[in-house]
Amino acid sequence: MTTTSQRTDIAARDHLLIADALKIRYTPFVLSHGEGANLFDTDGKRYVDFGAAWSAAGLGYSNEHVRNAVKTQLDKTTCGILVSGMHEPAVDLAERLVELAPGDFEKKVWFGLAGSDASEAAQRMILRATGKPRIVSFIGSWHGTTDASMAISAHPSLTGFAGGGHVTKIPYPNPYRDPFGGNGENLTDRCLDYLENFLFSTICPPGEVAAIFAEAVQADGGDIVPPDDFMPKLRALCDRHDILLVVDEIKVGLGRTGEWFAFGHGGITADMILLGKSIGGGLPLSAIVGRREILDVAAGIALFTMVGNATSCAAGIANLEETERLGLVDQSRRSGDRMLQRLSEELGGFEIVGDVRGKGLILGVELVDDRLTKKPNTRLPAKIVYRAWQLGLIVYYAGNWGNVLEFTPPLIIEDGDIDEGVAILKRSFEDVLDGAVRDEDVADYAGW
Repeated sequence: MTTTSQRTDIAARDHLLIADALKIRYTPFVLSHGEGANLFDTDGKRYVDFGAAWSAAGLGYSNEHVRNAVKTQLDKTTCGILVSGMHEPAVDLAERLVELAPGDFEKKVWFGLAGSDASEAAQRMILRATGKPRIVSFIGSWHGTTDASMAISAHPSLTGFAGGGHVTKIPYPNPYRDPFGGNGENLTDRCLDYLENFLFSTICPPGEVAAIFAEAVQADGGDIVPPDDFMPKLRALCDRHDILLVVDEIKVGLGRTGEWFAFGHGGITADMILLGKSIGGGLPLSAIVGRREILDVAAGIALFTMVGNATSCAAGIANLEETERLGLVDQSRRSGDRMLQRLSEELGGFEIVGDVRGKGLILGVELVDDRLTKKPNTRLPAKIVYRAWQLGLIVYYAGNWGNVLEFTPPLIIEDGDIDEGVAILKRSFEDVLDGAVRDEDVADYAGW
């Protein structure tokens, strides 16, 4: 077992050697291993995991079927790519994804390494295939961290990067924070009317719009669950104006919301589906499932040497098989209902809690200075997350103001872990409000 001194050495070496450009650190947690839905640090301490590595570890950390699939493929070859060759795992995985994706049209699959490259490749292929110059996206969206994917994103943490002049960004229908200052009534209609009857008639002609990029549940913007009519009405708007609908399921897809795809709750189809994070069963993998005429627009215009590597594809197949075998789509819905209820019961009494929301196993608790003004509380999330880590819970925070505690646990999480984690969280609130965590304790772990 790694000793405390060794753990401290790992943290010191990380600080010295690992680039800050890739870090969003909340605690000094040093990973040793994972078992099921739990994590262990290098001192052997167990943690309930409410983050699943930003939802990447949908099956947790020790699924035997995924491990065996990876080992079997590595025993065959340590390198297998798609750019100038073919292999069975990629074809098998593509076939399964095409079967899962709704839509009565011919589909194909593009493979990448991360959600960011999927967003960028989708934009590139769509603009080429349609010949239209414009994209529409939503304020609060996070579609990736390549230059092109940041351009179509609209998250405050990315405002320091120049966006694309071809991208028009519109309000997302947030029931808790009505972007038009109202009470949330007819919110979908007001958001989409702003696009269709104002922007389309002024600065963004619909005939020039190639696609609208949207999330069925907006994750990094604050785990926002829009009104039920949002996705159906957005689909109808796209159909009226011959605009492609691209749904970003990178964080919320593949069972997390209680449907295979989060947009499935709206009973619609998407022209292109972006996948990442959990699809690789813990290994780097992303995918686009979409219309053949878009993905076949030209050879070689969206490739990377290692895309569709055989080992990640083998893990991806195993991930889908296990999600289905274990009934995790239905379990996510049931576990999410339990978690939402427990969070509401245990945290709803704190005056700093403005809203508790969720869909399946993506949930958010929004912190405010007071409930009347809804002013975002940006001081306490870091301290609550830090205190939770001290007590044995891994959780993160996000949101447009960095004031939303986010919960995306492994889909395999059991009721006991949910109850234990919520109890730890409640104590973390109590301790932080009593002054147990100092500003200097979290100075190096400010997260967003």
